[in-house]
Parts: sequence; C-alpha cells; structure tokens
Amino acid sequence: MRELTLVFQHTDFYVLDKPAGAPMHANTDELSVVHQLAQQLNEELWPVHRLDTPTSGALIVARNAPAAAELSRLFAERQIQKTYLAIAAGKPKKKQGWVIGDMAKARRGGWRLLHKTTNPARTYFTSESLCPGYRYYRLQPGTGKTHQLRVALKSLGVPIVGDHRYGGEPHSYLHLHAWQLAFTYQGRQIHASAPLPSYGLFVDLASKDALAK
Repeated sequence: MRELTLVFQHTDFYVLDKPAGAPMHANTDELSVVHQLAQQLNEELWPVHRLDTPTSGALIVARNAPAAAELSRLFAERQIQKTYLAIAAGKPKKKQGWVIGDMAKARRGGWRLLHKTTNPARTYFTSESLCPGYRYYRLQPGTGKTHQLRVALKSLGVPIVGDHRYGGEPHSYLHLHAWQLAFTYQGRQIHASAPLPSYGLFVDLASKDALAK
C-alpha cells in the first residue's frame, strides 16, 4: 500500500494530497483512498467530497461525524473555494472567462456541455502559455458537477492532457490537479495547498517556472 501524505492537519479534519490513480471507491485491486489513510493513521475517517480517480491533489477527510456533517454542508452551500490546475495542448477558443452550461450524459459514461442553462455547471478559468504548444489553466468551479472541469476544457477545444475519455493528448496521467482549498471553519480561515504533481508536464522545468509565478 502506498504511503499517503497530509498537507494540512486540524483536530477535526485532514487535507490529503491524493495521488493520481487512487480510487474514492474500493475496487478489486485497491481500498478506497480514505480507507487507505484510515489504516495508515489507525483512525476512523469520513469522506466529505470526492476527486475523480485519475485526478490528484487536495482532498478533505473528516476525523469525526459532526465535522463530516459541517464540511459536507460547506461544500453543498459552495462555501469552499476550490482551485485546480490543468495542462492542455492547443489553443483554446478563449483564454479566460466563464464556461457555463447544462451538462448531459453522453456515450460510454461521458458528459457533454449544452447551450441551455436550466441547471448549469459554472467554471471560471484563466490560462497562460506554458511551453510551445501547451497552456496551463487555473480552474475555479462554481458548481460540483461530475467531470465538470474536464468537460469545460473539452468545450473550449483543449481537452486535458491524458484525458482519454474526452480526447486529450495521450499520456499515462490525467493532467488535472486539485491545487488549493480555501474556506472558513469555526471562525478560522483555512487555506490548504497540495504541491505540484510529480508526473508528466507538471515536472517540466518550464511548468515549474510558470506555475511558481
């Protein structure tokens, strides 16, 4: 079992740096990442939100049931600001702004963005040139729809590197990282950040220089 790393500790919760590929739900080969951490720390833990299996980065895990309920409420009421980093090849239809639209199920378990806005996914993004042919994206979801960020970049014509489901440039890793979480918990301002991933284009020197700014 892999050694998991905490990036923030509180008496009521932890923020875990979830490795890419670590599952939120147990499968035939591996326990859920929350159960892995519980075993590692010899402590009962509660999940309060989720990241897609191939996505790395900051994941909050509650240490008791009341904290789990409170943190779940904060997520449900959009009181937790989430910032993700992604890398994609090509030129987007626009370099920054909002991506807003309803999402509908597509073939083979995917999703697609619609023009109508009855119950829309909302994502604000900015982007910068990373190295020839690639840009990095800072993504701030205003909603929590399944595959929302992956579909947003697909809709801009720049699916994320390694996103095989949505036509991204082939790579063994999905280049989507849950970078920062910011919220108020019991009157205290919390800011947790997961370090840049140690895979793919994230470890390129140009990436480190650009993202350091």
